[in-house]
Amino acid sequence: MEMEILQQKIYEIRGQRVMLDYDLAELYEVETRVLNQAVKRNLDVFPLDFMFQITLDEWTFMSSQYVMTSSNKRPKSYLPSVFTEHGVAMLSSTLKSKKARQTSILIVRAFIKLKEMALFYTDFSIQLKQLETQYNKQFDDVFEAINYLMKKDTLTKQQIERKKIGF
Repeated sequence: MEMEILQQKIYEIRGQRVMLDYDLAELYEVETRVLNQAVKRNLDVFPLDFMFQITLDEWTFMSSQYVMTSSNKRPKSYLPSVFTEHGVAMLSSTLKSKKARQTSILIVRAFIKLKEMALFYTDFSIQLKQLETQYNKQFDDVFEAINYLMKKDTLTKQQIERKKIGF
């Protein structure tokens, strides 16, 4: 599976990058209910910072903002669970199949790639702000000089020749 496809299945909810249960089920090649049953049997390894259920408001917002996978994969009776990077790692040990382990490795790599990109863009943004400040000062100086020269040309001879004070 391509890294780009995996990254498109990672959303940000409550300030955390997460994946939806039915997207994970598709990647692990199991039914969503099978994945959720495995999680319910092992709730002790899925604390709230690894997995949580989204609210109706969050689900409505996500559905309106993102191009979601087919809604027929999502049972209408309950809201999806979402898994953080650590929750995805725990899923591979919960599902215990070779496919689950391989898929988890790919998903964790996708999370890591997203973190690296975020760090790069943060550093890049800081550098751009520093350059912007530097160049704004230089442009201010140039504009001030241009304005002075423009005003100098419009000054009258009398304004230019001032009376000398003193000796």
